[in-house]
Parts: sequence; C-alpha cells; structure tokens
Amino acid sequence: KVRCMCKKYREIRLDIAAGRTDEALAKLDCALATANADAELHYLRGNALRKQGRWADAVNSYLAAEALDPESPAAEARAMLNDIFAFYNKDMYNQ
Repeated sequence: KVRCMCKKYREIRLDIAAGRTDEALAKLDCALATANADAELHYLRGNALRKQGRWADAVNSYLAAEALDPESPAAEARAMLNDIFAFYNKDMYNQ
C-alpha cells in the first residue's frame, strides 16, 4: 500500500506541475476519501488549489496538513501565502 500511495503522490505532483489541477484535485479528493489523515495529500491539495488561485481553500488544506503533521512542508507554504496576503495593498486598486 505504501508503494501504491507513493506512485499516487508522484502522479498528482506531475499533474500539478503540468497545470492539470482539475485532474490532480479529482485524484486527491478520491484519495482523501479513504486516507483523510494523510498530511501529504492535504499538502498536495493545497498546492493544486494555490495554483488555481483559490487562496483561502489552499490555506485550509495547508492547515489540515499541519494539524496532522506539524513538520509538513505545508507550514512553509502557508507562511508564504500569509506573507503574500500581508504584502497585498488594497489601496493600490482604489485610485
């Protein structure tokens, strides 16, 4: 099963890298239906959502990954998004 999941992670990473985020999310949703306590799947889901520009959903997926594994790379990804949000200046768009 571990080897099978590693293959699934690889497939999903390739989909995300190639911009096939809808396909990646479909695979992730299927995998999460049976392995919801898998921090890596939540992290990859966050990456796919971030690539789609769905920032809030991405943060939620990263938080789910962090809750399961505080050492997950999701913590760094979420911090990066928080930095982007902090930098965002709404006044620039109201001139």
